Amino acid sequence: MEFNPCMNTRCLLIGTFFATVAVMADRQSLFDGKTLAHWEGNTNVWSVESGLLVGGDGKTLLKNNEFLASRAEFGDFVLTLKFRLEGTEGFVNSGVQFRSQRVPNDPEMVGYQADIGDGWYGCLYDESRRNIVLARPTEEVLKKALHPLGQWNDYEVRCEGRRIVIRLNGEVTVDYTESDPKIPVTGHLGLQVHGGGKTRVSFKDIEIETHPAK
Repeated sequence: MEFNPCMNTRCLLIGTFFATVAVMADRQSLFDGKTLAHWEGNTNVWSVESGLLVGGDGKTLLKNNEFLASRAEFGDFVLTLKFRLEGTEGFVNSGVQFRSQRVPNDPEMVGYQADIGDGWYGCLYDESRRNIVLARPTEEVLKKALHPLGQWNDYEVRCEGRRIVIRLNGEVTVDYTESDPKIPVTGHLGLQVHGGGKTRVSFKDIEIETHPAK
């Protein structure tokens, strides 16, 4: 068969196209701006308002943590979202759970959390398990990364095997590798509004790109 460079070029383009499609197929939106289709939780606390996923109302003092949990579980992934934290009374705090599980008969979740709140932004916290900050950003990094209370911020959480990287507005705040082999590498996502404050937290543009475990 006679060599045809155009044919090779077409094959390369077709291969690239299907590879791109395959990558895109692994990325999905977890919030359509209208419903809680991908989530479950207390709808007295969590709602959809003007295209935003909202926890709390900023007026009611919440006694307990309340979590909106993803129906699906995820292992290795890149999660991106935007959040806006508002509140002036009590402990104004939120967070993004991942590789987590619901506590039976309780609103709480157990697992990793990318924390949100004064003194906690950009931290990796172990919620209701070891109850410790596993890693935190330096003051210099946080000062460069953080937008003020009431403004939108971008979070990216990347999990690959035991390694967890958190970015706040593009700045790496945490690069942590789990040393305990007993800690699960899969689980649910969760959005938190923390108890003890009159808090309102909003989320949008929630997307996840999943990857095969290595």
